[in-house]
Amino acid sequence: MKNGIVLLLLAICSIGNAQDKKAYQLFDKKGKKVNFEKVVKAAAKTEVVLFGEFHDNPICHWLQLELTKEVSLKKGIVLGAEMIESDNQKQLNDYLEDKINQKQLDSTARLWPNYKTDYKPLVDFAKEKKLPFIATNIPRRYASMVHKKGFESLETLSDEEKSWIAPQPIPYDKDLPGYTKMMTMMGEHTSPNMPKAQASKDATMAYFITENLEANSIFIHYNGSFHSDNFDGINWYLRKYRPQISIITISTVEQNQLNKLEKEHLNKADFILVVDENMTKTY
Repeated sequence: MKNGIVLLLLAICSIGNAQDKKAYQLFDKKGKKVNFEKVVKAAAKTEVVLFGEFHDNPICHWLQLELTKEVSLKKGIVLGAEMIESDNQKQLNDYLEDKINQKQLDSTARLWPNYKTDYKPLVDFAKEKKLPFIATNIPRRYASMVHKKGFESLETLSDEEKSWIAPQPIPYDKDLPGYTKMMTMMGEHTSPNMPKAQASKDATMAYFITENLEANSIFIHYNGSFHSDNFDGINWYLRKYRPQISIITISTVEQNQLNKLEKEHLNKADFILVVDENMTKTY
């Protein structure tokens, strides 16, 4: 009987430990653990929040929505995303204003394959609350032009096409950490235009963020972490277009443990979202 009680207690403890398993942990840039409420408070005091995600990570998408909801209770907000290209703004506006339905948006805008599971909840929140949602990214075909022929290729576009891109000439610093890392990762045969194509995206997203800032409101922007890690990318362009702008960055990383932020991720952003590397993917 005594042995049976001991085994039962051990089983209960095991169940308790399994139930306590965490999916994520937040840290500040110095590696100190922080809670979600601290991130919300910081976000509510800035002009722009750059929430860097892993596109296929469900924890990112869940926390993006939760952060958006919480900040909206404290201050006015504008939403925007890399995942919708600037020339689809009219279709997006029509959906937000109930002029078209979801099926019509699907057929007229170039939505990502994981839109319905990962980004639709954000767009629908904006629709429900009558908030602006800005399509910030450069149309992919123009980024492809830059990749093939450099920034100069954009000069051939019409005035309407240019209105969907950051003003030209686009400022560019090839020595920004994200761009040098890209060249290193891709090897010696990589075209020097590849980071320029990335820069055309970063610049355009930053431009449309600054163009849609509203007084006493916070612009919450959703983008791949690579576009804002290490305080460059979109962050760098935001400061080019508006030097005094206040920005909070959030980066996402994956680790095999959540107790300590690994050294390589220190100072990657104001806040670092660490997700268990075994987390399931959305696609």
